[in-house]
Amino acid sequence: MKKVKYLLLSAALVLAVPVYAQEANDPLEGMNRAIYTFNANFDAFVFKPLAKTYQAVTPDIVEQGVGNFFSNIGDVGVLANDLMQFKFESAAVDLGRILFNTTIGLGGILDVATGMGLDKNHEDFGQTLGAWGVPAGPYLVLPFFGPGSFRDSPAKFVPLDLWANVDHIPTRNVGYGVRLLNARAQLFKFETLITGDDYIFVRDAYMGMREQAVNDGEVSEEFNEDDF
Repeated sequence: MKKVKYLLLSAALVLAVPVYAQEANDPLEGMNRAIYTFNANFDAFVFKPLAKTYQAVTPDIVEQGVGNFFSNIGDVGVLANDLMQFKFESAAVDLGRILFNTTIGLGGILDVATGMGLDKNHEDFGQTLGAWGVPAGPYLVLPFFGPGSFRDSPAKFVPLDLWANVDHIPTRNVGYGVRLLNARAQLFKFETLITGDDYIFVRDAYMGMREQAVNDGEVSEEFNEDDF
């Protein structure tokens, strides 16, 4: 299943980010909830059991290596977005990460760059659009791909993933699958932290996280629909 990505627990990506009170810009809530429920069922009956099996049979050191390998590939897209946002200092850091992790780190299996003080940055094309002044727009949940917005959801399909250029289709698809299972397995430890209406929790946490990401950690004290 090419590039199938479901983040039922996307809030796990933002649990270090406060969930900000805001007037939700969610005019498609009925549709979004239906898709969210579909994704949740897919996760519960298919994705999560597969990820648990993967975690059970994979040594921790291998899981870490897989995560590092795909993170290193992802740094190429991060570098591209750094440049599109004119963040040249961050671009220099990410270029250094790619060079050191690809060479000394054995193709990215080892993250030697972080130990050298080159901390990983997180930039994507949705953030780039936000930096260019494109508003987030309403909240939008996609089947398998999870939470997003009218700005961020289409940005997920911009071809900045180097793994998509692997010519050998079986290898490419296996890589997609392993990457997704590895990422899903990392979310297990966050499951109990979601409280209340999980749809609202994920929505508000996602929108708060994206606001912080676009503004490089700065978040306005109050949100309204015009912010999105």
